[in-house]
Amino acid sequence: QVQLVESGGGLVQPGGSLRLSCAASGFSFSAYAMSWYRQAPGKERELVAGIDVASLTNYASSVKGRFTISRDNAKKTVFLRMNILEPEDSAIYYCNTKIFNRNYWGQGTLVTVSS
Repeated sequence: QVQLVESGGGLVQPGGSLRLSCAASGFSFSAYAMSWYRQAPGKERELVAGIDVASLTNYASSVKGRFTISRDNAKKTVFLRMNILEPEDSAIYYCNTKIFNRNYWGQGTLVTVSS
């Protein structure tokens, strides 16, 4: 079955960097777009970045220029490099893919940006 497993979250100071990873299994990874979402306490889940099968990317305006999404089809992994982190970036970050119009989610990884 489809599995998405995120890792790489943690506590980082403002201005710092983190790289999140999402290991995928159970489907033909290279044939599907992948996305990162985040959800902060009391807020709705929002799209952070997406990457399609041709590695074309899109970003939320709040992270453009600071975050970079990439994928390694051989390793069936999607990454989110986050630079110049701000306290407002604190959230649980989720990996996502949509297959036959059904959304699949990982369990999430917590990112806390605080001094």
